[in-house]
Amino acid sequence: MRRRKAVAGTLTLATGLALTACSSDGPPRLEVTGAFMPQPVSDMAAGFLLVRNSGGATDRLTSVTSSLSDHVSIHETRNQTMRMVTSFEVPANGELDLERGGNHIMFTDLKQRPKQGETVSVELHFEKADPIKVDIPVKETTYNPKKQ
Repeated sequence: MRRRKAVAGTLTLATGLALTACSSDGPPRLEVTGAFMPQPVSDMAAGFLLVRNSGGATDRLTSVTSSLSDHVSIHETRNQTMRMVTSFEVPANGELDLERGGNHIMFTDLKQRPKQGETVSVELHFEKADPIKVDIPVKETTYNPKKQ
């Protein structure tokens, strides 16, 4: 009788652990695509990209760094008003779209103005995932891939 209880307890524990393991699809798995920066016309610039998360856990973009500027921030745009935020959610099995007219990366006090055809290196920092380095191509000032 004691042996049956011990086996039943072990099976219950093993089943619980298996269900816990199956309830999550693992950590965030992030990929960046579609990055671009319109050629700046002043000492400010904006960057746009898509962060796709194919993992089962939500993550957050918490900051962006670049040698182009010591002042890089992330901005939310609502009702045509822009404001700095501390992070953006990258949903599990979803995406964060930083796009023209919407949320974006803002570079202020540029150390130099990059020209069309050049690239700007940035590093995206996340709450859970390791940083991702991205070379952002500089496009013409009016570039908008959604209108191509």
